[in-house]
Amino acid sequence: MRYSRGVAASASSGAIVFDNVRASRGSVPVLHGFTLAIPAGETLALVGRSGAGKSTILKLINRLLLPDAGDVFVESRSTRQWNPFELRRRTGYVLQEVGLFPHMSIEDNIATVPRLLGWDEHRIAHRARELFELVGLDAGTYAHRRPDQLSGGQRQRVGVARALAADPPILLMDEPFGALDPVTRAELHREFRRIQEQVRKTVVLVTHDMAEAFALGTRVGVLADGMLASVGDPATVARSSDPRVRPLLEPLIEATVVFRPTP
Repeated sequence: MRYSRGVAASASSGAIVFDNVRASRGSVPVLHGFTLAIPAGETLALVGRSGAGKSTILKLINRLLLPDAGDVFVESRSTRQWNPFELRRRTGYVLQEVGLFPHMSIEDNIATVPRLLGWDEHRIAHRARELFELVGLDAGTYAHRRPDQLSGGQRQRVGVARALAADPPILLMDEPFGALDPVTRAELHREFRRIQEQVRKTVVLVTHDMAEAFALGTRVGVLADGMLASVGDPATVARSSDPRVRPLLEPLIEATVVFRPTP
């Protein structure tokens, strides 16, 4: 595997590596010389304004898009060399809208990918029960319900369970909690951290909310103008004086000022 200068070639086995990637949406450039190494087991939270390229990065990882130039490596292999269906079986995907099949039970929704992979029904049933427990839903209560019988937070938990069903090493999350009320969102942040402690997936999560990025990411990357304006642990990004980063930090600063206790 060859990397151009500036890429961390020592990234762990199973890492995702962007090597000088350029990508566009139609005729509109989105990413310019984007370079980043994501070690296995890391939770990387990508933050940026709408149109900054966050969702494009996810699509490049699972080969819904190919770069115009440069290369994306998943598990040490260029996405150009991966069979796209095989690659997508290695990457769970969680969306803001969840995308559960409304005509199917919750258990059948979770079993979608294992059935496509030809697992036997006993193995599927056992895995579904494991996942109900992992995401904090009682199988006896929820297995045979339909998605419209669940709350938004419960549906999001099912979305995570479905993405993890075939035990993929990589989990992609596109604004997964953005449509939830603040209380439910905080609860699911805690649940996500608990689940990640157990499963240790390589997670790439995109959000427009810096507070969410700080709550969930072991590293945070800020996208601006198709490039990384800042990347590091939350404390490092919080100290950034970059004018492309500061506007995303301002809501956190304002909240700190508003809720600062009076002497």
